[in-house]
Amino acid sequence: MPSFDIVSKIDMPSVKNGLDGVKKEISTRYDFKGSMCEVEQQEDKIIIRADDDLKRKQVEDLIITHLTRKKVDTGALEFEKPEAASGNSIRQIVLIKQGVDREVAQKIVKAIKSSKSKVQTSIQGDEVRVSGKKRDDLQAAIKLIKELNIKHPLQYENFRD
Repeated sequence: MPSFDIVSKIDMPSVKNGLDGVKKEISTRYDFKGSMCEVEQQEDKIIIRADDDLKRKQVEDLIITHLTRKKVDTGALEFEKPEAASGNSIRQIVLIKQGVDREVAQKIVKAIKSSKSKVQTSIQGDEVRVSGKKRDDLQAAIKLIKELNIKHPLQYENFRD
């Protein structure tokens, strides 16, 4: 029985390379001279430290630009609210979302069931497995999911016949 998995994975080495580019640009740009702006990655989150809100916004734009250059889908980044930090500076945490959220998975399952297509879905942890009798049914399910316009980046992998 043909099947495939719907997953959401981010290439973490590409994220690290993109953040290295951001750090290099911060150290060389004239408008960051003498500022205490920095970016650091801790597992599944990025921490931005900046002098003021303008510099924080510039660093945020740099992160999006450099990660886009490295072909990382920036839809997986969740920018939290900036907060005051020590030394009259601003800190912002950016979460890197991996895996399909429970709500997104339920939305996908509900959409496939309401379409009356001949495929079965099951939520397996942070991924969704879709299986059916024909390859065409699975391709129709992929098309249906893409039409949902989910903001979270999704990949379709592990296709088996």
